[in-house]
Amino acid sequence: MSPLHLIFVLIAISLATELPAQSPVSAPADLPAVTFKPVPVRTYPRPVESWMEAQIVLARHAISCGPIDGVPGAQSAAALVAFQKNQNLPATGRLDDATRAALVLTTPPLRQLPLAADDLDRLERLSPTWIGKSQQTALAYETALELVSEQTHSGPVFIRRLNPSIDWTSVELGTVVSVPDVDLAAPLAKPAMLHVRLAEHVLEARDDTGALVAHFPVSIAQKVEKRPVGELHVAIVIADPDYTFDPATFPESEEAQSVGHKLIIPPGPNNPVGVAWIGLDRPGYGIHGTPLPENVGRTESHGCFRLANWDARTLLSIAYVGLPVIVEP
Repeated sequence: MSPLHLIFVLIAISLATELPAQSPVSAPADLPAVTFKPVPVRTYPRPVESWMEAQIVLARHAISCGPIDGVPGAQSAAALVAFQKNQNLPATGRLDDATRAALVLTTPPLRQLPLAADDLDRLERLSPTWIGKSQQTALAYETALELVSEQTHSGPVFIRRLNPSIDWTSVELGTVVSVPDVDLAAPLAKPAMLHVRLAEHVLEARDDTGALVAHFPVSIAQKVEKRPVGELHVAIVIADPDYTFDPATFPESEEAQSVGHKLIIPPGPNNPVGVAWIGLDRPGYGIHGTPLPENVGRTESHGCFRLANWDARTLLSIAYVGLPVIVEP
């Protein structure tokens, strides 16, 4: 080793023995400590965690809460009771731990729905008069919001809340909407009977063992004398029916009385009987849809049993001629 190299080595040894060891770097005392919360990873299957998720799982099992809105209202409680009874759980109507464990999400509760040209092209303004309605080619959805809401069993306010950045007054082709995923978890069994409980405003389908097939909120006749009680039977099943407007059926309507004759109202979701007609073996009585799903179970009809359009479609898929319909007070 050269003398110069030896000098450098001696200096390095001297510095290493004299400098203090470095302490770990810490944040200044006046700055708050930074903590990192782990982002939860959603895995499936898992129990539901909210009323929104519960409503979606119930819808996947054909147990309708009315429009999905994430709120624990009376119709949601009734639907939950139907589920609890079918699962041999205490019928509390509350989203307790046992019920959450039984309500299992197998896939994410929401999905992304892109609006296609077919969706937007079929939107059509609804005439405010009966004569105007009779002259339309169809009584289709009026707005993209109405279309999305009905197709996903949801209330319009809820869809707006899920999609705060969308301007619903000018929806463009290809707009992607976040919506509840309400596709049925499995095909429905063939029912042995339909059971209407008037006092509860509920219509249920059951199989030959008595097990629940489907549960729906239902509107009933306003006048007690027009509420049929006893055993009826399905006489006809029609998808997307037209509607015969008879002014005599609407004596309270000044417009109806001014028409003076029957009109044929074309099919569509805004048709007075909605997207389905399940006629019963009592003349003039049937189970049908409605253009106002938010009113089902809360307002009363002229005599028929009224369902939300999406529930009417579900029932239409399993109804058949001869199916017994038991109506209880």
